[in-house]
Amino acid sequence: MARLTALLSGLLFGWGLIVSGMANPAKVLAFLDLAGRWDPSLAFVMAGALVVAGVAFSLARRRDKSLLGLPMQIPANSIVSPRLLLGSAVFGIGWGLAGFCPGPALIALGAGFPKAWVFVAAMLGGMAAFELLERAKPRRQHA
Repeated sequence: MARLTALLSGLLFGWGLIVSGMANPAKVLAFLDLAGRWDPSLAFVMAGALVVAGVAFSLARRRDKSLLGLPMQIPANSIVSPRLLLGSAVFGIGWGLAGFCPGPALIALGAGFPKAWVFVAAMLGGMAAFELLERAKPRRQHA
């Protein structure tokens, strides 16, 4: 049941990205072009998403288990670290250059957009590089 729910949730999310225009890099880049021909329509999409997420997280924090009986997995760390800020900046730069973020890029990949192939390849390369760097770090000693 959990896998079916995950599949249906993913399909609903993907459909929402398509309908909202988030999977269209031209629309995203127009939204990010504050000094040019700015298209504010995605601001309404993001505001709606923040409201829904806020309500969902508020309700989820009160529960120990999901509606399917699985343990809730809500991040507990609320520290804004330099590492988080750097990652956010890299994400934003990539979004601004390509007009994609990971979810919409996968939808555009499925739709056969060549730019999405390049973006997803670079995204996977970045993820692999991160994993290699994390594994190369010396393990912290616990006394």
